[in-house]
Amino acid sequence: MIRTPLRPLARILRAREKGENPDDIEAENRARRHAEIQDRSRRGAERRLVFLATVFLVAFSTVGLRMGGLASSQPTEPRVQTTGAQIISQRADITDRAGRVLATNLLTHSLYAHPQQMIDPKRAARELAKVFPDLDQERLTKDFTGKRTFLWIKKKLSPEQMQAVHDIGEPGLLFGPREMRLYPNGHLASHILGGATFGNEGVSSAEVLGMAGVEKAFDGWLRDPANDGAPLSLSIDLSAQAAMEEVLANGMKVMNAKGATAIFMEVQTGEIVAMASLPDFDPNDRPRPLTKGDASDSPLFNRAVQGQYELGSTFKIFPVAQAIDAKLINPNTMINSSSPMKIGKYLIHDFHNYGRQLSVADIIAKSSNVGTVRVAQMVGVERQKDFLQKLGFFEATPVEMTEAPTGRPLVPQRWPAVTAATVSFGHGLAASPLHLASAYATIANDGKRVRPTLVHGHKHQEGEQVLSPKAAKVAVDLLRQVVTRGSGRNTDVEGYEIAGKTGTADKPRPTGGYYKNKVVATFASVFPASDPKYVLVVTLDEPSASTAGGGESRVAGLTAVPVAAELIRRLAPLVGLRPQTESKLPTIEPRLPDGLKLVAN
Repeated sequence: MIRTPLRPLARILRAREKGENPDDIEAENRARRHAEIQDRSRRGAERRLVFLATVFLVAFSTVGLRMGGLASSQPTEPRVQTTGAQIISQRADITDRAGRVLATNLLTHSLYAHPQQMIDPKRAARELAKVFPDLDQERLTKDFTGKRTFLWIKKKLSPEQMQAVHDIGEPGLLFGPREMRLYPNGHLASHILGGATFGNEGVSSAEVLGMAGVEKAFDGWLRDPANDGAPLSLSIDLSAQAAMEEVLANGMKVMNAKGATAIFMEVQTGEIVAMASLPDFDPNDRPRPLTKGDASDSPLFNRAVQGQYELGSTFKIFPVAQAIDAKLINPNTMINSSSPMKIGKYLIHDFHNYGRQLSVADIIAKSSNVGTVRVAQMVGVERQKDFLQKLGFFEATPVEMTEAPTGRPLVPQRWPAVTAATVSFGHGLAASPLHLASAYATIANDGKRVRPTLVHGHKHQEGEQVLSPKAAKVAVDLLRQVVTRGSGRNTDVEGYEIAGKTGTADKPRPTGGYYKNKVVATFASVFPASDPKYVLVVTLDEPSASTAGGGESRVAGLTAVPVAAELIRRLAPLVGLRPQTESKLPTIEPRLPDGLKLVAN
């Protein structure tokens, strides 16, 4: 800043020349400077007053608005804020399609110890071993009397156990609140839900993480606070699931099977209404996985999704439907069925001798291997592979479970003529029962691809047209004849127009070849045949049914079919499907050449 002198020399000299007093010049300049200083001070004071007034106005306005907002809002209980890294313990519920709880949270307590604070550590170890027989008293004594300052004892306590520990009266035994995952229905839908475990843990909270099934597949969604606690709604129906597991368990026992699985699915949406795999487990007390041996021996193994089975004659409808779609055949076309049929050095036989010719309708109804192979040869290898790929048999199912990728079908690397032949009647390609259910749903859905899902109510993208609607309708009609006059007669539940196909496949040995007395029996069905709404697939692992003559039978018609019939009787009313009094399906009467007669078995 440039300072103006009070006695400027130029003015002083001019004043002296004029005879004026130079002190007046200094007095005038001093007065002007004082006036300027007073003006600046006044303006500064005014600015400070305006600023303070503005601050007070904003502050009081904020307080007033906040008080008005609180007065007009609903009262809520305050939440305690914790310092440090927060452990997300809240997990959303899982419900069925009707909102019934399948998985929820339960407030419980953990038990931990501060050995340095214990009065009598030996007595504490002795008393704890009485409350928890699974604990080792000697190990506890060693831990309590050593140098450890912290020790987890139990991650979850029941109220009775907590009271028993409290009665010990040891100040070094402490409790911490936490949430645990609870499955109120026990074993029900255990493979679908999967189970949960603890992740990051603290003495006052623990993070709950999904271990398998939808719990793990939707782990991030279930833990996301942005969902505001909204439950995950699954497509399964709790009543249908309970009925399925009950019937399947009884069927597995009666048929002396090693394991069993069933899938009940909506045709148009692909939503799985019920899906069971036996043996199962309780997700509240999930067992440890097997470390050796056959994975299917573990109750954790999900046969519906992870099982890779050769599904036998249930595949026969695929080449037939494809050939009908390509206008190579129709249901009345006569096919050479002379058995055995030779392909290279291999012979293909039929279970019965059906004579020189069969109509396409009879090939499906009587389940002729030879006739099916003849039809598959008309289709050709490349078109056969392309069709199976479009049905989903070359990839894992997209169902929302972590186990789904492990159930990828076992597809032959090479596809010579003999492989094309065996695949046409369900041997040489191993897939899960869920793959089969999806493929049958595709046929029943007017040939539009159906992808299975466990989520209810989401908008489902329409699948590609794999088969023409006309060919798909004819295929369902052919499957209906399997039930009315073929190997599926035992599942002809009155009023529901069942259409389906049996399949009995020898189980492959781990070392190569096939067992002679072990099979996988399957029945895949759609109903009502005149307007398909649902698909049901039942698979029994190593069944053996007693026959009237005192012998044993392993074929699907006597093992899987009766179980499927009872399932349909129980499940159809639960989903609101009323029995029909009259069939709406046209009857396909095969036209035979003169002199040839066929007898339906």
